[in-house]
Amino acid sequence: MAAVCASATGFLSEGETTRREALVKPSPLFSDIPASECREIASAAHEKHFARRQSIFLEGDPVRRVVLLTSGSAKIVQLGPSGAEVILGVRGPGEVVGTVGLRPQDRHCSMAQALGTSTALVWDAAVFETLSQRSVQLRRNITTILCQQLHELEERYREISTEKVSVRLSHQLIRLQNQLGRFGGLEIRLSREELAQLTGTTLFTVSRLLSEWNQRGIVSTRREAVSVSNFQALVELGQIE
Repeated sequence: MAAVCASATGFLSEGETTRREALVKPSPLFSDIPASECREIASAAHEKHFARRQSIFLEGDPVRRVVLLTSGSAKIVQLGPSGAEVILGVRGPGEVVGTVGLRPQDRHCSMAQALGTSTALVWDAAVFETLSQRSVQLRRNITTILCQQLHELEERYREISTEKVSVRLSHQLIRLQNQLGRFGGLEIRLSREELAQLTGTTLFTVSRLLSEWNQRGIVSTRREAVSVSNFQALVELGQIE
């Protein structure tokens, strides 16, 4: 008889438990966690699919779930008083959508939306908090992730205050390529308007720069996506301009 594991939705077969372990192992959230513990944590989640542009959570919602992307991508957004979007970050496969470590009684201070068809493992927030209390390494990983997210926000704030738009855009594309490319992502599925929000500039400026870089063979663009064709040339843009 095949071994089974308890999950949020019933029981998982040994094959499904192994598949989930393989999905989460590359994630920083599961870094250095023993295989048996990894399987136990992954088995406590349920799998959920999100359509393109579907909201994952809204600003002000209670923190009811912990969401770990296993495919696709999502953007984290805050809305200004006029309703204008500010993109705080983009998450790809292996990354937590939202601020991990929040308590179930807390509320989200931003909203999250799937950029394309995406799949995630989702834990009930109270269940995940119990799991994190039992795993020292999981708590360490949560702290590391929070520190990295803070560092990225600080870096982007400094760039907006001190760097030209061309440098900011090249740095942001490099970050996104490194982030999404680790899991085989070939395309950054963001529109020009979304890239403008990420870099703190205008749609016109981003469109002009991307058109120039497209002509030079540095990037390849389409309506709502950018592919990096020459990564080294993109790095050099951020160093010399």
